[in-house]
Amino acid sequence: MVTKAVGVSASTSSAFNSRTNSLFISLMFMTDSASQDLVVVRHFDAPRAAVWKAWTDPEQLKKWWSPKDCTTPSVTIDVKVGGKLLFCMRMPDGKEVWGTGTFKEVVPMEKLVYADNFADKDGNIVSADTYGMPADFPKDLIVTVVFEDDGQGTKMTLTHSGMPAGKMKDMTGDGWNEMFDKMGEIIQK
Repeated sequence: MVTKAVGVSASTSSAFNSRTNSLFISLMFMTDSASQDLVVVRHFDAPRAAVWKAWTDPEQLKKWWSPKDCTTPSVTIDVKVGGKLLFCMRMPDGKEVWGTGTFKEVVPMEKLVYADNFADKDGNIVSADTYGMPADFPKDLIVTVVFEDDGQGTKMTLTHSGMPAGKMKDMTGDGWNEMFDKMGEIIQK
């Protein structure tokens, strides 16, 4: 079952996703047009250790760290406070988009907090307009991921802070959800 709640009023719609037949996923995508936070809550029918590993193992990240129809040919990650994340997302047309981050907080099996920035292939932070985004797109965003046992598996809450309201925020939420769909398929294997 996939449930999607959008907006502060939390209107809800439901759909059955046969691809995740054996994986219970409940999705809550909350966005407030005035807020700078994008929040995505997912429930995985998998132990917390499996969800944590999907976030911290570069080989697993390569399998899910991109929206549908995109790939992730390169990921390096050092999961510790001050450690770095560097990844490349390859678009269907072959264009590459690089991103980086520095871990601000790491509580194993419970929480990850990292800075989120666009980058060049060497990990140097670049402005968003390098990749065709609006020039006023924030240079620094923060991603917080919380992992909790929920009695049926793992509840994962992602908060992407500093995200400008509007179309970019909606597109980012869609991208995270496509990525988490891919992650769910990997975890259930």
